Amino acid sequence: MTSTEQASKSGAQAAHPDHLGHVIFIAAAAAMGGFLFGYDSSVINGAVEAIRGRYDIGSAALAQVIAIALIGCAIGAATAGRIADRIGRIRCMQISAVLFTISAVGSALPFALYDLAFWRIVGGFAIGMASVIGPAYIAEVAPPAYRGRLGSFQQAAIVIGIAVSQLVNWGLLNAAGGDQRGKLMGLEAWQVMLGVMVIPAVLYGLLSFAIPESPRFLISVGKHERAREILKEVEGDRIDLDARVAEIENAMKSEHKSTFKDLLGGSFFFKPIVWVGIGLSVFQQFVGINVAFYYSSTLWQSVGVDPTDSFLYSFTTSIINIVGTVIAMIFVDRVGRRPLALIGSVGMVIGLALEAWAFSFDLVDGKLPAAQGWTALIAAHVFVLFFALSWGVVVWVFLGEMFPNRIRAAALGVAASAQWIANWAITASFPSLADWNLSATYVIYTVFAALSIPFVLKYVKETKGKALEEMG
Repeated sequence: MTSTEQASKSGAQAAHPDHLGHVIFIAAAAAMGGFLFGYDSSVINGAVEAIRGRYDIGSAALAQVIAIALIGCAIGAATAGRIADRIGRIRCMQISAVLFTISAVGSALPFALYDLAFWRIVGGFAIGMASVIGPAYIAEVAPPAYRGRLGSFQQAAIVIGIAVSQLVNWGLLNAAGGDQRGKLMGLEAWQVMLGVMVIPAVLYGLLSFAIPESPRFLISVGKHERAREILKEVEGDRIDLDARVAEIENAMKSEHKSTFKDLLGGSFFFKPIVWVGIGLSVFQQFVGINVAFYYSSTLWQSVGVDPTDSFLYSFTTSIINIVGTVIAMIFVDRVGRRPLALIGSVGMVIGLALEAWAFSFDLVDGKLPAAQGWTALIAAHVFVLFFALSWGVVVWVFLGEMFPNRIRAAALGVAASAQWIANWAITASFPSLADWNLSATYVIYTVFAALSIPFVLKYVKETKGKALEEMG
């Protein structure tokens, strides 16, 4: 019996939970890991200049402290699947929450620059775990009829986390009189900004105790009765629970555990489809999107914007990021992945080119001329909007769909690793590049945005409306 026939027998495809609100709560709680991901990615934005001043370090050293969290993310993401398969998805979430809480406290109370860097690695490891476990858990728990919509909670939580962190930073900066090193509760303002991360970390941990373990994991460790109870809870009592459990067991037995060796072949080490996935990941980062979230306050201050206003602009950028993400979620299944990617690339080229032009002008009294200043600000928002409505969402959709079943897991792992490395490269290089020539830095990002257009046209195939079994 095929998996489709088995699903039909169990009624899984038509399953509708009796309490949809409860299922939404479960997915939202799991997506809190995405919120932490977004919050951590952006909260450091409010501390960059204060860290530079407190420890009297140059741009290169500063960049390593900011970017080093991404090394932890890569390690956490690489090990999360194996940990979750051994001890369960919920325990993995709880470990992530504990590590993130410890990281937040350590980052807020560092003794020196080296231990601040260490705590950022710890936090990065926690984020890497959460970024992998959240989507996997939601996919395993969500009823098939709602899986796509509930799965989008992860990306929504990330962009909301970015926005909330920018808003909190702006509020704390105002409370400290506009000075990142101003005193708040006996600490410098930037320390409080990092310490506030304790709140969502603890909330994530508490929520993990309120949601059930994945039925797939429970079945894998022989706890069939508990798996039936949870399946009834999330898919309703109109399905054949015995057939549903058998369906999951059969799917797990027939799964091919892809390995790195499966990816090898072709003219250049990897199979061509793997290189396309790596290319998508690299282009997503090499347009400089994370500069907008890690360094935007520093960027605006470098061209004469008041510190408080720079934090406000960082917040409005994060709101635009949410708007763009919602647009992508609405149109990705209607318009298709490739058209959205191409539209986004064109929009990013325009936004980045205008920023490069504006930053090419000399500062007057420490500020950009008015026309160039407003152009830079508007162009930055245009860039983030077009990224969010396209590459921010579409790349993850592509990576989840484009690989053949036989190599999907391993290929996705390589592509995700390429994304972390590219993210690190951009994050670590920006301060030094900006010191060298800010306008030229944005020209580089513009070139990568432009190159993404022929890359998509020539190498990326549309996956809209195709079954995963058709990929090859």
